[in-house]
Amino acid sequence: MATVKPSLAKGTRDFSPSEMIKRNYIFDTLKAVFKKYGYNEIQTPSFENLTTLTGKYGDEGDKLIFKILNSGDYLAKAPDGLLHDKNSNKLIPHISEKALRYDLTVPFARYVVMHQNEISLPFKRFQVQPVWRADRPQRGRYREFYQCDVDVVGSESLLNEAEFILIYHEAFERFGLKDFNIKINNRKILSGIAEIIGKPELIVDMTVAIDKLDKIGLDGVNKELLERGFTEADLNLLKPIILLEGSNKEKLASLKSILADSLIGLKGIAEIEEVFDYITKLSGDTTLLTHIVDLDITLARGLNYYTGCIFEVKTNEVAMGSIGGGGRYDDLTGMFGLKDLTGVGVSFGADRIYDVLEELNLFPANKADSTKLLIINFEKQLETYTLSLLNKLRKENIAVELYAAPVKLKKQMGYADGKGIPYVLLVGEEEVSSGQLSLKDMESGEQVKVTENELIQKLR
Repeated sequence: MATVKPSLAKGTRDFSPSEMIKRNYIFDTLKAVFKKYGYNEIQTPSFENLTTLTGKYGDEGDKLIFKILNSGDYLAKAPDGLLHDKNSNKLIPHISEKALRYDLTVPFARYVVMHQNEISLPFKRFQVQPVWRADRPQRGRYREFYQCDVDVVGSESLLNEAEFILIYHEAFERFGLKDFNIKINNRKILSGIAEIIGKPELIVDMTVAIDKLDKIGLDGVNKELLERGFTEADLNLLKPIILLEGSNKEKLASLKSILADSLIGLKGIAEIEEVFDYITKLSGDTTLLTHIVDLDITLARGLNYYTGCIFEVKTNEVAMGSIGGGGRYDDLTGMFGLKDLTGVGVSFGADRIYDVLEELNLFPANKADSTKLLIINFEKQLETYTLSLLNKLRKENIAVELYAAPVKLKKQMGYADGKGIPYVLLVGEEEVSSGQLSLKDMESGEQVKVTENELIQKLR
């Protein structure tokens, strides 16, 4: 049999034990915050029926869905004409019935519809699972990656929006971030802006352009707006809105004046004000609205999807794109026949959060459920004692190993050092007979004598 050179599929990664400790720290921290706010975890299968996913992400998104070939001789039932034409788009329905999930949102919508008679509304759920996209791999973009989504469906209350801002704030504070902004906008405000300049049909074109303000500047935005059908007069109306400055309170006052003749725009402003009011009442912290939460009129992510408030989180400590985002959506489940069920949700960018914490050195030292103690194996005759001790420590829920074979001490110490095990226990005939075991701290090099009970108390 020919030897195969080991390689990774493009766009995928291995995670070492040290990386998994850090990734699980992120996931565990997020899950703890989600649960604190009343969200329960669900999981959906890695693959769905292809018909469940197709048509939910637009033409470009559909191209990025990983299709799974049918089992067995998948070409046997394919029409001869299609095989001869080699038209893969027409052939796919005949050879593929399943696909890897593209995101967690569509499977969640499918879940809600299928379980509508079992769940209580409003339904609050979170998911932390991998998704797959047949994208072109590049730095920071993978074909397999994790999403961390938290959503509530069946509630129109803006209390949910306010709590998501608090969830973001608490999670990033737990990670140790000191300088970050939670940006907020509202689709209705954007609709109102398009309405007052007389171009409601060009709302998508307008927001796609102004969403790029940070990247291409005002001149670049103006150039793109002109190319998309706006006039110089329109640009003069838009400029003060795009460059809106001041505190959140001052921005809202300006918008009330600008959008005075737009009912939908004023409704969007009222929704933002209600969210801000909830934040103040929930947190008792006025600095959130003056230093953390930022009303940003140029924020327009997911415009075709979101219908109310829109969120995005960015850190100011590291040059990085958004590390979280989301918003309010109506009729999430309409695609599966359950109409008029509103919802709101946000996601956390786990991979980007990892990079931020790594760059800022914010991962806790020895944050692990890994081995705390290595029992040095001196000789076979002592195994009766060391195995009994090993069992006793594990019954106390202490992560402990006995080195598998009595090899040279240097090799065993090297093993402990390589795995980052903080303590080693040296158990020789003298220690067994005296009951005084030698415990060495691998970081400080200090070595002390302890009894079994003292050892248990220390390692707990």
